[in-house]
Amino acid sequence: EGPESFPPLRNEAAVRVLQGRMKGIQGHCNSCYMDAALFSLFSCTSVLDSMLFMPFPLCDRNVQGILRDEIVSPLRRTGFVRASSVMHLREQLTDKGQCSSFTNAEKDPEEFLNLIMQQILGIEPLLKLQSGGQKEHECYCYQIFMDKQEDLVVPDVQQLVERSFLSSDLKLVEIPSCFIIQMPRFGKEYKMFSKIIPSLELDITDLLLDSPRECCLCGDVATLECS
Repeated sequence: EGPESFPPLRNEAAVRVLQGRMKGIQGHCNSCYMDAALFSLFSCTSVLDSMLFMPFPLCDRNVQGILRDEIVSPLRRTGFVRASSVMHLREQLTDKGQCSSFTNAEKDPEEFLNLIMQQILGIEPLLKLQSGGQKEHECYCYQIFMDKQEDLVVPDVQQLVERSFLSSDLKLVEIPSCFIIQMPRFGKEYKMFSKIIPSLELDITDLLLDSPRECCLCGDVATLECS
């Protein structure tokens, strides 16, 4: 008999299960970077459920089991994950990784995602990016980098992604199966924006390399692109 699976929470069920006190993933000992990442990746979407069930080439079944049975299942079933479950995962990551501080220090979410997706589960990179016509590179998530923009007080995700791609001269080589984006709102010291509005859909038309787009003047297929 295979492991029990619970579908992600949607609509009214998400509100009923996730809203209120003692809901979400309990924080402990600088775990916020991991709590936020896990909640975002699994609470309301199944796009990465292969991480929980697939026997990938390098897959560590122990870590996969902890992630599935101690974190994602209770989160979707009851809306709450105990800090001890996340600590169990952090201890395993410390054993498997080259870093001894996963159990007590604040990390960049990208470091956590790279470790668990690449080194522990052996998943292929999710994103292919190209910068300024150079050789394409692959990664698991995209971190928004941009200078302070005076005209953006409370931006949405669509605006941030487009401006970040523009400032870095980046394009998506292909439509990603999953587009994990890290907001410029992390760490203890500095928050670029007091809040960011989630975009419920992301239009990546203008971010795709060599994608046909319409001319903003005549409506025909464009032959030139101006940044």
